[in-house]
Amino acid sequence: MQARGMSQQRRRSAAAAALLALAVLLGTSPPDAAAQQGPSWRPLVARVNKDAATSLYTIAIKDGGGPLLLELAGPMLWVANCPCTHWAIGCGGSHCDGFRNMFTPDACDSAEWPAQGQDTCICTALPYNPVDGRCVAAQATTISIAANTTDGKNPLSPVTFPVVGSCAPGDFLASLPAGVAGVAGLARLRNSLPLQVAQWYSLKQEFALCLPRGGDGVAVFGGGPFQLLAAPTVELADSLRKKPLPFLFNPKNRAYYFTITGIAVNQQRVPTPPGAFDLERRGQGGAAFSTVTPYTALRWDVYWPLRNAFDAATSGIARADKVAPFDMCYQASELAMTSVGYAVASIDLMLDGGQNWTLPGASSLVQVNDRTVCFAFVQTDSSVPAHAESPAVILGGHQLENNLLMFDLDKDTFAFSGLLLGIGTTCSNFDFSIGSS
Repeated sequence: MQARGMSQQRRRSAAAAALLALAVLLGTSPPDAAAQQGPSWRPLVARVNKDAATSLYTIAIKDGGGPLLLELAGPMLWVANCPCTHWAIGCGGSHCDGFRNMFTPDACDSAEWPAQGQDTCICTALPYNPVDGRCVAAQATTISIAANTTDGKNPLSPVTFPVVGSCAPGDFLASLPAGVAGVAGLARLRNSLPLQVAQWYSLKQEFALCLPRGGDGVAVFGGGPFQLLAAPTVELADSLRKKPLPFLFNPKNRAYYFTITGIAVNQQRVPTPPGAFDLERRGQGGAAFSTVTPYTALRWDVYWPLRNAFDAATSGIARADKVAPFDMCYQASELAMTSVGYAVASIDLMLDGGQNWTLPGASSLVQVNDRTVCFAFVQTDSSVPAHAESPAVILGGHQLENNLLMFDLDKDTFAFSGLLLGIGTTCSNFDFSIGSS
């Protein structure tokens, strides 16, 4: 515990030094200096949307141009097609350290590094496309970010500020949702969006993420309350902070890994091999969150026991022809609806401290056409570059939607609300009308 505390202190000190260096180089002042003479700075809020064509999520955070792909495990921000006059970060100084110490996928090992000029050394970053697995060496630069301050109920004043990021080739956008400008990484690394926001505005190293199934979802950076419209209106942040769960550390990356001790269907534990959910020392196995995996992907020794248990629990529901990528489908006309989705057996992810993450019908099934509903889990494809490190469980977007997730990067913990439909609201019920500051 003492070693972790020292590590966190060094991380905060290094990030603060980098922020000061960046502000000096850009001729700006970090806003915390001004905050000493006025009201304290508030958390920031941004819209999150789901792309219908790819089932991926974007965040409206870039100042000008399109939104950025939201990548929960991404180490940094990058934008394609930087202008010819962009500001390149030099090799010297602490503001380049975040790129030197960045965890990168194996695909980046073969990236060709640009030649350096004789007079000026330019800091090199490794932007990574999490969808197709491509990596390239490119110039580190600054990216202008735009958002609104928030009181947790509404957006308030607009703000813009620079963050450290990277350029990338234009063809890096080919596999991403149409109209995006790049990627916003939210991992537990110094150059990620949450930690740069926290340092720039002297905010808590926390963020809340609520992925939508339709309409606007929301991300809030910097702590504070979190309120959704409902009957009555509900504030969620305080209660979630009282039941945190620890993250696990993967030696190969700083994605968000957590402990699963088992899975149950209809409150009956699914038989899985001993140690099936363990995170190994080499970084394989374990359970991780992903916003670039549309449906929860399970290693074969977890997928088939769960699939067979759910098959048995729903044996009375008429089947339909399979629809790729799903292995088991049902006739939509044979399924009744409840307030939390289709009336089928619930799936429980059994977590630390006796907590269960319950996945009712809205999370376990997905409607693929007018006549067909499918079991919304897939078997991990080890040939997909984004999954090369082979977690046992990749908790994907469909299962994360309409759940409020809160991440505390200072304490290395997270909390989750469970499916918000159960309390009569969704992630699309944040009030984006401008409030009064």
